[in-house]
Amino acid sequence: MNPIPTDPDSLRRLGLIMAETGMTELELVVKDARIRVVRGGHVVQASVGPAPIAGAVPATPVASAPPAVDASHPGAITSPMVGVAYLSSEPGAAAFVAVGAQVAAGQTVMLIEAMKTFNQIKAPKSGTVSRILVENSAPVEFGEVLMIVD
Repeated sequence: MNPIPTDPDSLRRLGLIMAETGMTELELVVKDARIRVVRGGHVVQASVGPAPIAGAVPATPVASAPPAVDASHPGAITSPMVGVAYLSSEPGAAAFVAVGAQVAAGQTVMLIEAMKTFNQIKAPKSGTVSRILVENSAPVEFGEVLMIVD
């Protein structure tokens, strides 16, 4: 029995997660089972054991992510680590900031959980939050643009 679900609904959910997080490639390996999903290549491969399954299955089209903001933008706040972004201090609490909010240099604008530690992400300068580019509880990568403060 394959320990990795390869039914269309599971593959579709993997594609949606990839679109939401901006990932272009994902590979899951559990014992002798392996699944590799590549976004943009329009191919999903699944294999059990050392021999791959013959033929490739076309990937389910996934909504394209909004255009990325360049990390060199003067107001870009980038992630200093890999982790999970949180826009509020706890579930149900108000967000640290919202689009249009005025922030002061050094003000906490979100948290990133990494290795069971919550790290405060602070505004590098004073200004107005013009864009929030991550969703609450979304995984983030090192250097990913999280927010724009103009």
